[in-house]
Amino acid sequence: MSETLKRKFWAAGLIVLFFVGWEVFCLVSGMSDLILPRPSQVFATLFQRMPILWPHILQTLATTMLGFALGVALGVVLGAIIGVSRTAYDTAYPLLIGFSSIPKVAVVPIFVLWFGSGTVPAVLTSLAICFFPIVVNIATGLATTEPEMEDVLKALGASKLDILWNVGLPRTMPFFFASLKVAVTYAFVGTVLAETVASNRGIGNVMMSASSNFNVPLVFAGLFILAGLGVALYVAFSLIEMRVTGWATRKNDFAAA
Repeated sequence: MSETLKRKFWAAGLIVLFFVGWEVFCLVSGMSDLILPRPSQVFATLFQRMPILWPHILQTLATTMLGFALGVALGVVLGAIIGVSRTAYDTAYPLLIGFSSIPKVAVVPIFVLWFGSGTVPAVLTSLAICFFPIVVNIATGLATTEPEMEDVLKALGASKLDILWNVGLPRTMPFFFASLKVAVTYAFVGTVLAETVASNRGIGNVMMSASSNFNVPLVFAGLFILAGLGVALYVAFSLIEMRVTGWATRKNDFAAA
């Protein structure tokens, strides 16, 4: 068995051990379901309620992906502008930091006042919470392009647009995919946050309704669904990253030592 397979086997075993320990702890301590349900109860709830939960899962996933896509588009544009223009950096960066520092739970009521309850506030909240990491990483990737390389390309007659397209943007790909993997998890946070406040559909709404009815296993089932969706998208972007930016990945042979 290769070292990679061994590491994955041990990682999977530790995950299973975590859930087994959780189950045993609840049984031994006599923990009430209203405080901490057992994993077996949560998975049973998922299996029983899946026909009802499925439309809400699709709603949350679609809303998140739309907000995430808009956040990526906005983040790439702003990051490129900030990365190539010192004036734009000095002007926009303080505003972006200030906006990112605002708790998004305080922004949701404003979106509801502007657009009403439903999908639009959830999409906008998802966008607002996920685009900042993309802006920062794109701007950082462009700003770290070697001046010597730019001077050589300018001497060969390349324009600023040629340098940006052929050198700057490819150099930002590792930064870009690193930000995507962070931003997609943030996008779920924004969607669920808005769904708990201003929507009658989605996993966030299901969790809020379940908590008001003291159905704690269903609340944890919603958490498990969100965790599963986040992990699946993280893995998907990691696989794409390996194909697109394999040239920038260093071998971590030390991990096998």
